[in-house]
Amino acid sequence: MAALLEVKDLRAGYGSTPVLHGLSLEVAEGGITTVLGANGAGKTTLLRALCGMIRPSGQIRLNGAAINGKATEDIVRLGVAHVPDGRGTFLDLTTEENLKLGAYTRRDRKAVSEDFERVLDYFPRLRERRNQQAGTLSGGEQQMLAISRALMLRPFGLAPLVVRDIFRIMRRINSEQGVSMLLVEQNATLALDLADHVYLLETGRVVVSGPSAVVRNDEAVRRSYLGY
Repeated sequence: MAALLEVKDLRAGYGSTPVLHGLSLEVAEGGITTVLGANGAGKTTLLRALCGMIRPSGQIRLNGAAINGKATEDIVRLGVAHVPDGRGTFLDLTTEENLKLGAYTRRDRKAVSEDFERVLDYFPRLRERRNQQAGTLSGGEQQMLAISRALMLRPFGLAPLVVRDIFRIMRRINSEQGVSMLLVEQNATLALDLADHVYLLETGRVVVSGPSAVVRNDEAVRRSYLGY
């Protein structure tokens, strides 16, 4: 598969503190790539750099076009949806209002309505709670809402995700709609089961990469991240 997202020699940090040290990776079009690593490895910084939330050096290309230096809202308009850790829902808005907010850059009203029904089919609990204030949803329901809101953008990529049943739905979304995903997840076993390709980070560098089936059988990875 051709690369949808290409990252080469990415360097980023905060003030005078470097976090990423020449990191390179690719996300295949229609594929699922996961990034694994312990706390402090640079996973969150990587996502912020890709979304334009911090200014990195190096190359970031989406569909062959450089997106370095673009504002976050312009990257969103290109079809990059970011599902943040901590859910990031608008707690005072209803479920339905949160979903409609996800499509605010779109002008294809008919398709928006179709996508609205589609995400509620993926997550029936959200349909039941469409008029309920998001702040009153359970933690798992808020994560479902965050993912559904990102899907309303018609994105190229998503990250990060958590719960097992959400992984199952994301596999279905990838299969049925061809949505490319960059997944950052603490649960390495679930992530490896879902992803096609894996990058393992340590202190801002890629130390292991390859097809998930190969990485899963790497003894060092099994011992450090899978616990067997």
